[in-house]
Amino acid sequence: MHSPSWRSNLEDAFLWIGGWRPTLAIHLLYSKSGIQLDAKLGDLIRGITTGDLSDLAPKQMEKIDDLHRKTMVEKLAKVQETAADRSMVELSSAVSEMMRSGGGAGESEERVEEVLEVKNGEMEELLHRADDLRLETLKAVIEILTPIQAAYFLIAAAELHLRLHEWGKKRGNKQ
Repeated sequence: MHSPSWRSNLEDAFLWIGGWRPTLAIHLLYSKSGIQLDAKLGDLIRGITTGDLSDLAPKQMEKIDDLHRKTMVEKLAKVQETAADRSMVELSSAVSEMMRSGGGAGESEERVEEVLEVKNGEMEELLHRADDLRLETLKAVIEILTPIQAAYFLIAAAELHLRLHEWGKKRGNKQ
């Protein structure tokens, strides 16, 4: 439900609720624009622009920063709060207490199944909300960028995804 079988442990380590962490898009944009800026600093000083991520305008950077600070942090927290609730801890305590007091295993198993059925539905909803947040983030980043910059960004995202998968497979084969 959370991780496809083809995904490596390394890839899983970089993920959040079944997919990429929404703030990763912003960190990728900051990192890639910095790398491209360093590589083309001489050209930029001479006034030569390429239209890639090194050419982000101050207004674009401001919008990206706003997206990161206001929207992402608040929305990530809201989704994560949904994942961590009291019911599982209460269930664990109740079942442990039943077992200590000699309560029937059938009674506790029935209660566990009821709660886990509800939890399963909640987890599906959580995955949908996380996917919606990823899509919303990606759309927001793309809207801030020019079409050429968006292409560079999407290429960088694909490269990162492919490299993580490749490195994870290599590590998995070594172990």
